[in-house]
Amino acid sequence: MNQADLYGDDVSHDDSLLARQVALTLLETVLSRKVPLDQALDDSRDLPMLSPRDRGFVRMVVSTTLRRLGQIDDLIYQAGDRRPLPQPLLLHHLLRMGVAQILFMNVPDHAAVNTAVEIAELRGMQRQKGFVNAILRRITREGQEWLSRQDESRLNIPEWLLKSWVDDYGLRTAAEIGLANLGEAALDITVKIPAERDYWAQALEATILPTGSLRREPGGSVIELPGFEDGVWWVQDSSAALPAKLFGDLNGVHVIDLCAAPGGKTAQLAAAGASVLALDRSAKRLKRLEENMIRLNLEDQVKCETADAAVWLPRDPVMAILLDAPCTATGTIRRHPDVMALKGPQDQNNLADLQARMLDNAVLMLAPGGILIYCTCSLQKAEGERQIEAFLARNKGKMARKPISAAEIGGLDGAITPDGDVRVLPGEMAAYGGSDGFYIARLVRV
Repeated sequence: MNQADLYGDDVSHDDSLLARQVALTLLETVLSRKVPLDQALDDSRDLPMLSPRDRGFVRMVVSTTLRRLGQIDDLIYQAGDRRPLPQPLLLHHLLRMGVAQILFMNVPDHAAVNTAVEIAELRGMQRQKGFVNAILRRITREGQEWLSRQDESRLNIPEWLLKSWVDDYGLRTAAEIGLANLGEAALDITVKIPAERDYWAQALEATILPTGSLRREPGGSVIELPGFEDGVWWVQDSSAALPAKLFGDLNGVHVIDLCAAPGGKTAQLAAAGASVLALDRSAKRLKRLEENMIRLNLEDQVKCETADAAVWLPRDPVMAILLDAPCTATGTIRRHPDVMALKGPQDQNNLADLQARMLDNAVLMLAPGGILIYCTCSLQKAEGERQIEAFLARNKGKMARKPISAAEIGGLDGAITPDGDVRVLPGEMAAYGGSDGFYIARLVRV
């Protein structure tokens, strides 16, 4: 998406000012109130009132600010002659947003600076107007030079997270992961009927990836793309589309999809002929899943139930379970940059404990010979490889690995671990623009 084209000088002053005020409120909601960005967007009363173009601009401002937050704060620190970062927090957020537009979005300097000054006055910071103007104008003059000397990975990736990647993968790979996560993700699509993939690749101006997903450049309204309303495809990252393919023939098979919302994997299972019981703790998220299944004409094959996967048990054991476990979601930073601001090491510890409980409970649901697919969109091995090693040690004689082959995931040899699991790093399929980070293990009930 070209931000200059998206929000150039042809936009009216009132629209420009209003859109930036909405962006500031969203940024404050995420950073000060610790609300996930997707939830903040869904709950915003003002965002739906904006035009599609303005909504796109708001999303871009907020996501860019979050993605480059460490660099932006370092630049503000330099522009303020290394004095403590400005207070109140709202003023700090306003400056962050201004720097994002000036240095990372190609928005005209005068538009970014002048609207920030106006918003300072509108939001009760009249006395700081001069300060806002001085900081942002200095950024327009010297920011690019300062930017060229920054270490992007070190500044933007939280220290605990970068250290965990260094421990898991080594310094060089950790740096590569950090840089890859700073890019904007493309739009990946799963087509309901694989035989129609070529047609929809042409209709959507998309590329067919080796894994079978379609990929197109980000930008524009998804719901306005051809085929969306007809339910012939859905948005799903190429990495997230891999786990549901690893069961083999699903025609007529009953599958329990634990932690099913928002439903991309549920849709894959149903489209492959499975009868799916979709579980999730959140009734609200399950309601959205049900709506998605109706749009995709898959509702007859999916039953939803609100339940806690760590304790719930089916009436009878089943042959197929998909556990896309709650995790720190650090593999999705390109799509969800707020993860870096909202997650910490304690979150990882708590989630790893929850994953272990869900895995142990899933064993009780499986019939002999049944398959359990475990996956997370985390890059930390504590939520992937080490989690499964500990699980197999606890369940020795009950569960075993069923190694995954590269042929099952589009020939991505580099993503297959020595144990036969899948570990996708953000640099996978670099020629196509990279991937979300992901881990998958296939396990069988002995």
